[in-house]
Amino acid sequence: MQRIKTVAVSYLNTKPFLYGLFKAGSSDWLDLRLEIPSVCADQLRQGQVDLGLIPVAAIPELGPRAQLVSDFCIGADGPVRTVCVYSHCPIEEVTHLMLDYHSRTSVELVKILLRDYWHASPQLISTKPGYEAKIEFTRAGLIIGDRTMGLAGRYPYVYDLAEAWKDMTGLPFVFAAWVSVVRLSPNFIRRFDEALRLGLDSLSELLCLLPQPAYEFDLEQYFAQDIQYVLDDKKRKALNLFLQKVEEGAAGLVR
Repeated sequence: MQRIKTVAVSYLNTKPFLYGLFKAGSSDWLDLRLEIPSVCADQLRQGQVDLGLIPVAAIPELGPRAQLVSDFCIGADGPVRTVCVYSHCPIEEVTHLMLDYHSRTSVELVKILLRDYWHASPQLISTKPGYEAKIEFTRAGLIIGDRTMGLAGRYPYVYDLAEAWKDMTGLPFVFAAWVSVVRLSPNFIRRFDEALRLGLDSLSELLCLLPQPAYEFDLEQYFAQDIQYVLDDKKRKALNLFLQKVEEGAAGLVR
C-alpha cells in the first residue's frame, strides 16, 4: 500500500491528532513528519508532501489544487493562550511589533486586528530565533506555540489573538487545517478522520503519557477547552472571512 506523504505541526496542540494516528496504526498508510507551521506550508507548496496540517493563510498560495480533506482542524472559540502579543505597554502605545517567524496565519491575523480592531499601526518587524528576549519598552512581540507557555505572567499586557478575533467578529478562528494538493480517496479520508477522532476521544490517556510543562500550564484545559478541533460550519465561515480579510489587506497594499 502506498503511504501518503504527510506533514503536521510539531506543537503540543497537535498531540491528540498524532496520538490517534499512532493508535490507529497509520504507519502502514501514512508517511508522517513534523515541522513548525511555516515549514509545513512550504513542504506542501513545494510538493514534498501530499497532505499537511498547515497554517490557513497559506491556502491561497496553493491555488486550485488545495482542498480541505478533514472535518478537524486547530481552532479556537475564544482565548487560545498560545497565540498572543506580549508587551510592556498598551497595544495603542506599541511603536514596534516583532512578528513570529513560525506561522504566517498569526502574522496575517495580527495585521487584521491592528487595522480593524485595535486601530493601531506599529512598525512590523520580521524576526529570527531569539527575538523573544528583545521585548522591551514600546517594542512588543507576537509569539505563538509552545514557547508561549508560562509567558503570560512576565508581561503586564497580553493580547490573545483568538480572543480579539472573537470579540471583533463573533466567530471562532481556524489557525491550521488539513489540506491536500493531490486527490485522496474517500476511503483514505474516512480512515484518516477516524484516526484523528480516536485521538480526541483518548485525551485522558494522552494526558497520562505527556509530561506536564515545567511552568504553570493546564494541559487538560488546553486540549479540552482552549483548542477547538472540530471544523464545523462556524469555523468554515470564520476561515472564509479571514481569507477574505487577508486578500483585502493585500489589495490595500497594492493600491
